[in-house]
Amino acid sequence: MGWRIYALIFVAGLITAVGTGIGTIPLFWADDVNDRLDVGLWGLAGGLMASASIFGLGYEMYRHPGDTWIGLVGVLGGVLLVVLAHNVIERLDFDYDAHDIAEGDLQTVVSVFLVLLVHSFPEGLAIGVAFAHLPTSNTLAFWGFTIPLLAVVMTVTIAIHNMPEGVAIGVPLTGEEGVGNARMFGAAVFSSLPQPIGAVVAYYFLQFAQQFLEFGYGFAAGAMLYLVVQDIIPEGLEAGESLERPKRVLAAGGILGFLGFAPLVFFL
Repeated sequence: MGWRIYALIFVAGLITAVGTGIGTIPLFWADDVNDRLDVGLWGLAGGLMASASIFGLGYEMYRHPGDTWIGLVGVLGGVLLVVLAHNVIERLDFDYDAHDIAEGDLQTVVSVFLVLLVHSFPEGLAIGVAFAHLPTSNTLAFWGFTIPLLAVVMTVTIAIHNMPEGVAIGVPLTGEEGVGNARMFGAAVFSSLPQPIGAVVAYYFLQFAQQFLEFGYGFAAGAMLYLVVQDIIPEGLEAGESLERPKRVLAAGGILGFLGFAPLVFFL
């Protein structure tokens, strides 16, 4: 059964990557996405991510037997990981756009992937952590495995979070010569491929270090919460620069996403 569970977790990570590709689909027929809708999607993604971090990962951390301070140290560690990741990207000073990926030059693609590995890895860690623990979680049966409901919810949440990122990647590619719909979709999926890698790495580590599971929950929650503050909110506001009151649209989407996830805590 060993390799199959890793394959399943990798597929879960691929689903989140495909979520980025799905974000480009409206651009197959239009050159742009309505700014209000785009900002609302960023808000929805941020609300879902924040709620999943608190009511999903945070709740598991709280009810997991062990010292709460270990989980809190994990939260700090997750925040530091994202801060470090952003600093690494800034120091590399590697400027690229989605067209670099779509054109498929091997050297450029490898360089871009290394940058994306730093950027997208934390979301993958959250998926792997959610898969790692069964006894305290409600579960679903699939492919001969017992899967924590939290893992399913986290996979769907991150896939939704990736959709507005797909829009952001696809918009500059619309109308570009030599970049068709398939390449645009593929470039968006490629941008999130570090997520299945992160999911497998996190799960593998926690299988040999179950005593660090509480730290893992906190780590993933901290990373995701900081991503909301550091990435999602600024991206949403930038997408709504042409709107009169983008903060209201972003907040409305955020509240909808946050409250939409919260009731699931009773089923996790």
